[in-house]
Amino acid sequence: MRIIPKRIDIDRVERAKPWRMIYGRRKTGKTFLIENFTDYDYFFFVNRDTTVLDKKTGEKYTYKEFLTILRALMGKRIVIDEFHRLPNEFLDFLHAIGRKGELTLITSTLWLSKKLLNGRSPLLGLIYPVRIGLIDERDILLELSKDISGKELIEAAVYLREPFLIPHYKPPLRDFLANYLYDARLMVKELIGEIFSEEQRELTNIYEGIMKAVADGKNVSTEISSLLFSRGLLAKDNPGILQKYLNILTEMGILERITVYGKRRFRYYHISPLIDLHYYLEEKYSYTEIDISVDFIRKVIDGKISFHVEQFFRNLLSKVFGLAYQRIEEKNFDVDVALFEFKKIKLVGEVKWKNFVSRNEVKKIENNLHKFKCKRVLIVPDKTTVEREPRGIEIWDVEDILNLVNS
Repeated sequence: MRIIPKRIDIDRVERAKPWRMIYGRRKTGKTFLIENFTDYDYFFFVNRDTTVLDKKTGEKYTYKEFLTILRALMGKRIVIDEFHRLPNEFLDFLHAIGRKGELTLITSTLWLSKKLLNGRSPLLGLIYPVRIGLIDERDILLELSKDISGKELIEAAVYLREPFLIPHYKPPLRDFLANYLYDARLMVKELIGEIFSEEQRELTNIYEGIMKAVADGKNVSTEISSLLFSRGLLAKDNPGILQKYLNILTEMGILERITVYGKRRFRYYHISPLIDLHYYLEEKYSYTEIDISVDFIRKVIDGKISFHVEQFFRNLLSKVFGLAYQRIEEKNFDVDVALFEFKKIKLVGEVKWKNFVSRNEVKKIENNLHKFKCKRVLIVPDKTTVEREPRGIEIWDVEDILNLVNS
């Protein structure tokens, strides 16, 4: 089985000693990371009925028995997975004991993580929060580059940031993804349901309507509001009413909110390319209800993948250079990658994820990017795909990107 060590997240977790809370969306590899890449003496898992399983010995305890055992073990290195299933008084118990030894709490419940960090929490100041998301772009690239290269490397890295896809992956990525979505379409839908149930929220038609709209490219609140109103999901076409739903989806780690440079608005995008594909197929073709072919799903992937690759490079380069990203939208063009240091533009880039970039396309890229006095880049799978080298613009291909990540 291929294992991707989340080195960046491991470092963050190690820095958070002695008491830490690991939280984040379901299926992001939180338990796997702690169980396989950190040191501990005892690993407990809380079942839904609040009984507690010792994963090393297989023994099961009632809540009262667990408190007695835990009191005797404090001072050791202890992990408690799904700790939010324990009664609320457990937090007071930890507060009363005080910080002894090393304690790692794991939860997929984001609302609880926020509660533990507010001013009334008994654990405030005792525990350090570490949010775990999809695999970092740098980690996935470096690990996959040991086995694959070129265009396949980038495309695999884009989607395999979802850890649960990794054990099933076989190249080529596009065929693998088409088959996975065909065979496991209901599993992806179930994942979304699990995320909402962990948050003690109902996956309503409004939430699903928003996620479908965003996947279909309607990613400004006014556009989403109008669409949902036209479908009878909102009583009024009012972006203000919609905002609370967008905020919740952002807090849950499903959507990301990106500032549009120089304008008072945001655009919303799915963080997970897999979930984006799922909701696009739902919006356009109701693919969980109507049987559509693997070949058709593959065509949809071919059409969407360049957008997901742009999203990947934008986030990757932001982390590599330590710069913030915003979206630049001008009257006749958009900029794929725009990185800022405070309010100053430091890098702009165009991503052409295709097998041939013509002279005319190069000319258009020059006209657009030369409007900005900063570093300019053109990102392609391979430099040989560009018919003419652009003036004043660096060409980066997969090897250049890998060198950046390794430097």
